[in-house]
Amino acid sequence: MTRPPLAGRSVVVTRTRSQASELADRLQGLGAAVVELPVIAVEDPEDGGRELVRAAHRLASGAYQWVVLTSSNAASRLLAELGDRTVAPSVRWAAVGAATARTLAEAGRSVDLMPEVSMAVALAGAFPTASPGGPGGTVLYPRAETVSGSLAAGLRAKGWLVDEVVAYRTVAGHPGPEAVAAAGRADAVAFTSSSTVTRALELLGPGGLPPVVVTIGPVTSGTARSAGLTVAVEANPHTIEGLVEAVEAAFGAGGR
Repeated sequence: MTRPPLAGRSVVVTRTRSQASELADRLQGLGAAVVELPVIAVEDPEDGGRELVRAAHRLASGAYQWVVLTSSNAASRLLAELGDRTVAPSVRWAAVGAATARTLAEAGRSVDLMPEVSMAVALAGAFPTASPGGPGGTVLYPRAETVSGSLAAGLRAKGWLVDEVVAYRTVAGHPGPEAVAAAGRADAVAFTSSSTVTRALELLGPGGLPPVVVTIGPVTSGTARSAGLTVAVEANPHTIEGLVEAVEAAFGAGGR
């Protein structure tokens, strides 16, 4: 019988509880023991979601030409507010990557634009320039409370009016002491965002993290390196599937 490539290895998954299952299942399918350490959680914005409700109403009323989404969390929250209301077929949808696009597709929304690289700056670069004097010209951008600002700035530089709406907040998670202790004994940690890096360091400290650090993309890698961590492998593509492949690659052929 062929030995699974990650047999005998333990990997820390740092996603929120609601988002951890896909990554955990894939790693377990390769033989890894998974330590779930939900270092972050997703909550409503400080206004309780009132601005998102307003934006969903405006979207259904035809106020926007584009909707731009950079996370599955933003996509799912906007779709929930839309409910079964109709959106004009002229509205175009942009997604930063495959996971966000899949969330839209599952709700029957076709994605019109997705960059080759799953980064906000790449999405801004791929976005069309607004037509001078043309109809519409307004983009709805539901987002996390804290973002870099590069996407909105890039869209405005191309002539679009951008309606930024805070759809959710990422807050610190509080995993139990047993999970924290197990994470410190693991072989590797898989980071899916900069916020997971920051919170994991708060919980475990630089010396308490597993020796092998794997990240989902360059922004997360940059946060890890700025904190003094060595990134063993960065996922390419920047997806959950790519992250799993990166964990496998970090241990070499056969998980050695």
